[in-house]
Amino acid sequence: MGKLAGKVALVTGSGRGIGRAVAVKLAAEGAAVVINDLDEVPATEVVGEIQAAGGKAVACVGSVVAEGFASNFIQTALENCGGVDIIVNNAGYTMDAMIHKMTDEQFDAMYEVHLKAPFQILRAASGFIATAAKQEAEEGREVFRKVVNISSVAGIGGNIGQANYASMKAGILGLTKTLAKEWGRYKVNVNCVGFGVIETRLTEATDEKKTVMVDGKEVAVGIPTKVKAGFAKMIPLGRAGSPAEAADAVYLFCCPESNYVSGQILVCGGGLSI
Repeated sequence: MGKLAGKVALVTGSGRGIGRAVAVKLAAEGAAVVINDLDEVPATEVVGEIQAAGGKAVACVGSVVAEGFASNFIQTALENCGGVDIIVNNAGYTMDAMIHKMTDEQFDAMYEVHLKAPFQILRAASGFIATAAKQEAEEGREVFRKVVNISSVAGIGGNIGQANYASMKAGILGLTKTLAKEWGRYKVNVNCVGFGVIETRLTEATDEKKTVMVDGKEVAVGIPTKVKAGFAKMIPLGRAGSPAEAADAVYLFCCPESNYVSGQILVCGGGLSI
């Protein structure tokens, strides 16, 4: 029995990369997981992987910025798994540009996915959380729930070419600290993990122009090889982190040992200064 046995976890953007690693980690510790991705194929693949390992998972396919997604996401957990115990707001991508070249569309896109979507998901979960917490208190039980929001070293220290992304990742820190105060009475630990350089398709070293489609937008992925090498020199541990290592940092805020930790920001960056 894992430390999360009997818990229900919801992870946005969990069909690939860090989100997938988080979902697999939480499932390995016993949680039933609601998998989300823009595309059905990666979502169902992760569900199958978890089920093949003996775990429980269900897919909720769709964009986190779509109208009605938040309520559908929460309802999927309630109808298929019977509750909501852990929410990991992980979905996101980047649309970089220097500020004099950045369009309103680029700025608004980062707001929608990195700040508004987590807000809407947490708001959608608030009714269930308040009701469940009240009932548990009346029964004399102290049941802790977890929210882990994902930020970045860019949101803490800024980053050239990322006025939009850094602004929203800074905003998620304010949301985290506010919800930690609002939901403390419900026994909800609300924390945030800020990632440094983690190996995903968004950060792979490449000298080719690569793009992916996200919600109908063509998004550049990859980092020039020389720039990536420069990042490695800035990291005291000497390399980028793996998705599994990123997932381990998220897990620290999901396990029972963090029941008296709330409103905190953990940087998972190999010692990268900010």
